[in-house]
Amino acid sequence: MDAQDGVWRATWKGASRRARDLGRSAADLILPPLAHDSREATAAAGLTPDAWSRIAFLEAPVCDGCGAAFEYDGGAFAQDRCAACLAQPYGFHRARAACVYDDASRGLILRYKHGDQQQFAPLFARWIGRAAADLLGEADVIAPVPLHPFRLLSRRFNQAAEIARPLARTAGLDYVPDALVRIVRTDSQGGKSRRGRRLNVKKAFAVTEAGRRRIKGRRILLVDDVLTTGATGEACARALVDAGARAVDLAVIARVKNARQLII
Repeated sequence: MDAQDGVWRATWKGASRRARDLGRSAADLILPPLAHDSREATAAAGLTPDAWSRIAFLEAPVCDGCGAAFEYDGGAFAQDRCAACLAQPYGFHRARAACVYDDASRGLILRYKHGDQQQFAPLFARWIGRAAADLLGEADVIAPVPLHPFRLLSRRFNQAAEIARPLARTAGLDYVPDALVRIVRTDSQGGKSRRGRRLNVKKAFAVTEAGRRRIKGRRILLVDDVLTTGATGEACARALVDAGARAVDLAVIARVKNARQLII
């Protein structure tokens, strides 16, 4: 393909994308999209104003290591990590969460994760794209936390993958859904202490041979739905780093407010 042909293809793709966006905007004017959380017409953001007002989005300053919100901005000389991350760093290098996992966000996430409501995926991808913009700027690859095949069969989709795919596409990054696999069918993490969660997933993940070639020497942005104790993210990150990844960061829809305060 010569240079002129390449320019023509790029111009055609750009025009096609603009036409598609214009058509979508026109359709939204005629038939406004419905909110994901009600039958009420809403803006393209996807939630009713009441739902938006109740979501506790995490804004800077946040801890660079776990994504938890600092209570106040300490200024230019403040530490960029909370005391817990300084004392006991996670296995992943950095983390970002779009919002706090609480009564307002929990229902939306559970409807997506267990209610087969995949229309939430693009919305959550936009949330993470905003919260983890700095991590995306340094990432080479985006990978979702995998499900065990049996759980994938029962749930029918991997909630992390459905967010990671559009996130990678928008950011123009390599998407590697099959680099990491879950080789152990673990129990649910729900109800377990921090130590119990870590033991539950300690050897649950492995990197495929094909995945090893695609991640070697590259910085990975790992995508999951919720950060509770960080045990799953840590187990995945250690497997990826052991397989040759340069570093692993974590991005999630939501995180519990006090992950480090869960029972040890």
